[in-house]
Amino acid sequence: MDETLTALAAGADGPDPLAALRAAAELRRELDRREAVAVRRARVQGVLWTDIAGALGVSKQAVHKKYGGNRLLPGNR
Repeated sequence: MDETLTALAAGADGPDPLAALRAAAELRRELDRREAVAVRRARVQGVLWTDIAGALGVSKQAVHKKYGGNRLLPGNR
């Protein structure tokens, strides 16, 4: 885990509940961003949506809903 995630995770476990909530929200946003990047990279490399869904532990339909089907493919932005 890099320094950003480590710091956010530590903040989310901190004693101040409001600071912990802010850190947890930022951690969630950062993880969502990184997941989107990984999905995009997988699609560019030709990985099937069903395989991406399996790696994420969700249905193919859930991946399509979250990432918009093939809009992450080059030329489909």
